[in-house]
Amino acid sequence: MNAVTRRAVIATAAVSMALTLAACGQAGGDDSADKGSSTKIGLLLPENKTARYEGLDKPQFEKAVKAACGDCEVVYNNAVSDVVKQKQQFDQLIADGVKVIALGSVDATKAEGWVTEAKAKGVKVIAYDRAVKGADAYVSHDNNKVGELQGQALLAALGGKAATANVVMINGDEKDPNAGLFKKGAHSALDGKVGKIAYEASGEWDPKVAGEKMSAAISSLGKDKITAVYSANDGMAGGIITSLENAGIKNIPVGGQDAEVAGIQRIIAGTQTFTIYKSPLQLAPEAAKFAVNLLQGKELGAQGATDGVPSTLFPPVVVDKTNIQTTVVKDGIYKVADLCTADLAAKCTELGVK
Repeated sequence: MNAVTRRAVIATAAVSMALTLAACGQAGGDDSADKGSSTKIGLLLPENKTARYEGLDKPQFEKAVKAACGDCEVVYNNAVSDVVKQKQQFDQLIADGVKVIALGSVDATKAEGWVTEAKAKGVKVIAYDRAVKGADAYVSHDNNKVGELQGQALLAALGGKAATANVVMINGDEKDPNAGLFKKGAHSALDGKVGKIAYEASGEWDPKVAGEKMSAAISSLGKDKITAVYSANDGMAGGIITSLENAGIKNIPVGGQDAEVAGIQRIIAGTQTFTIYKSPLQLAPEAAKFAVNLLQGKELGAQGATDGVPSTLFPPVVVDKTNIQTTVVKDGIYKVADLCTADLAAKCTELGVK
């Protein structure tokens, strides 16, 4: 082989390698010079006090990613309500070359800056369940509607007592933008239709804190002056109901959200009135679809936009004692054996949960 031929072969090989590398970059959804993973997807969830994240969202997301991309791997971490820890987890994913991150933020305001940093490094961010300004995509339920449904369900449970009712409201963590939407939606349904919101505080998504706030409300108002309780989620409803029972308060409406096992069981038992079902069979697979499409450079497939961010928002559903069978059981979220323990078997039969 003469010198000219050798140079031609080397040049051809160099072009071929460049094209191969470029193709890999496109498969990863990023055409920057940074090395990135075309198989790893990050999933960062905000806390584990709410049982749904670990028990429902995570496994459903992982299952959907695997179905859409057999070679893909989900790198998962939970921030356990610690925004500093979540930032470290976020940064570590980027350092490890992950190019798509589904982020359920602890603090959405602080996460805005993370999204900006990620974009500068060619990393795509999906706001999971909680909106983050500037994200590449957003998947959630209609969270203002969640609050409206909670308020409407509380009104329905109060019936003729609504006009004179003293309602206690225990809201979610103020750092969570969804908590503000739940609160706004609930007030839109309750204000002017109940006697008054007699006590209102944040339970910080913590059952213990919510129970303490409920105890403070009882001390402030008197146990005979509380007609109903709005709880922003099921976890807090558990702490609230314990405080009510300890004070000897029974048979008043208490709502929740997330359709957790414990919440559904309290509905069966009659200590909780309703919950809001936000199906992870909708939420997690949609987020997984977004993640795989972003990773592979495909069209996102969002249904619309929220504040300029491509998004899909699913409708929430009220679950009470009349429709447990046709919602969480029918959808396969829970088996009857998960809900109908020995002490609840008779009530399950009475409610048609089978």
